Amino acid sequence: MAERVAARREGFEQISYEVKGEAALITLSRPERLNAWTPQMMEEMAGAIEAANADKSIGAIVVTGEGRGFCAGADIESTFKTRLDGKDPGNDTAGGSGGVPATVDWIKLTRSSKPLIAAVNGPAVGIGVTMILPFDMIIASQAAKFGLVFVKMGIVPELASSHFLVSRLGWGKASEMMLTGGIYSGAEAHAMGLADHLTPPEGLMDKAFEFAGRIAANPDLQLRMTKELLTLSACETDLDLVQKRETKMLHECWKTEEHAEAVAAFLEKRPAKFR
Repeated sequence: MAERVAARREGFEQISYEVKGEAALITLSRPERLNAWTPQMMEEMAGAIEAANADKSIGAIVVTGEGRGFCAGADIESTFKTRLDGKDPGNDTAGGSGGVPATVDWIKLTRSSKPLIAAVNGPAVGIGVTMILPFDMIIASQAAKFGLVFVKMGIVPELASSHFLVSRLGWGKASEMMLTGGIYSGAEAHAMGLADHLTPPEGLMDKAFEFAGRIAANPDLQLRMTKELLTLSACETDLDLVQKRETKMLHECWKTEEHAEAVAAFLEKRPAKFR
């Protein structure tokens, strides 16, 4: 991995945040519990994503887990048990979507954010999977494991995962994963299409930052516009509407500094500079 200058952002308890070159790195940081998810963790993740989005030097965001796990699902004691005891485990999770604090609209945030890459280094279970399904890329280590075990916990999936999983895998495999609650290896997840790339454990972060760098070489505005088109058009059957959306954004792009820079760079036979 090429050397990168890292600057840690303070103020988080359950994650860490670093800037590495033109990418931000968010690391889930409860390794003693395989980074089990809590409402606080998601609020901190949202804050870190917003910080990266506000930093013009950053072009992409990588999310991984500390230690042996990526995210072992919701922390049973501090979420489900707390709720069964009659207490809300976070900031109004009952008023939020899928047990997420009402302060966080995870799907809107991730689909409007700078590109997000999940680097899954170990077990990813339950919300450890559903929270990354709307990401732009999922890269898995051969040591990764994936499980959508909601049915085994007597609950159902959340975070629009019944949409995103079908989009990634197709109806049959999505049904298999969700209805059996089975655990799948990184290789199996890659073969099904859940993971876009599979790497040896020691090569995971190199691969994630390789793609982050390739993405970050492109202009932020157009990256986000492309994400919006993918979000709106992936399941749209009205192709006239799809083209109208694209044409509207294309007309907006023609007027941007980024488009002008790209054209000038091509004509001057030099790399374009977008940040």
